Amino acid sequence: MLNENVKKLLDASMWDLATCANGEPNVVPVAFKMVTEDGKLAVGDVFLETTLNNLKANDGKIAISVYDAKSLEGYQIKGTAEYLTEGDIVSAFKAMVEKMFNGAATAKGALLITPEKVIVTTPGADNKKVL
Repeated sequence: MLNENVKKLLDASMWDLATCANGEPNVVPVAFKMVTEDGKLAVGDVFLETTLNNLKANDGKIAISVYDAKSLEGYQIKGTAEYLTEGDIVSAFKAMVEKMFNGAATAKGALLITPEKVIVTTPGADNKKVL
């Protein structure tokens, strides 16, 4: 589902996570993120309280926007998230966060997102195309 262009941009750029519950949208930028070997998206939970509450209220539905501000290449990825509290992914995020914040913060867990649809947001002929 995630082609090489999408993976490359996901690796290089920050992600914006969008969730919604009770008619109230929420979007947050995330820096602690990775694409797993099996094509899922993982996000470290450091400050995701509203996002997590929205996911509980909305059956885990989430959208991710990723783009390059210079080239304008971009994608929206829609999927479903599950919350992890242990395992290799959580351990990796704990190490990343603790290193960046010198132990003043930690990852409490991680979101593991299964992509269900990838939509081109790049301006041009392919805009809104589903990959």
